Amino acid sequence: MSTYHAVVWMDHSEAHVVMFDREHAQAQRIRSRSHHKHQGKTEDTSAFFGSIAKALAETREVLLAGPGLARNQFRDWCEKHCPAVAQVVVDSVAADHPSDAQLVAMARQYFKKFDKMAADPSLA
Repeated sequence: MSTYHAVVWMDHSEAHVVMFDREHAQAQRIRSRSHHKHQGKTEDTSAFFGSIAKALAETREVLLAGPGLARNQFRDWCEKHCPAVAQVVVDSVAADHPSDAQLVAMARQYFKKFDKMAADPSLA
């Protein structure tokens, strides 16, 4: 689904990637294959982050959310390995574990300020 906005809730074990526009939302869950959670071992971080970046390939604005450092580590990883995605990440915010519907509601509220500053591209 090619949309203008996306929100990604993530920790080190999984990511919920939700692409959305005014009327539609499509969620995708991406799981890490690492068995070493929160122990400083990140054997598959590159594969995990690469899968998330691939899911965000056609999105123009991305909001990252999550409870820990994974969202910031993903942003740093994108700077080095996937600059096109790094350029569309607009912010990284702390968030517990909301449902996908709550996640989209939070992101829609967040993106309102961008849509008001310029014509809402999701209407085109």
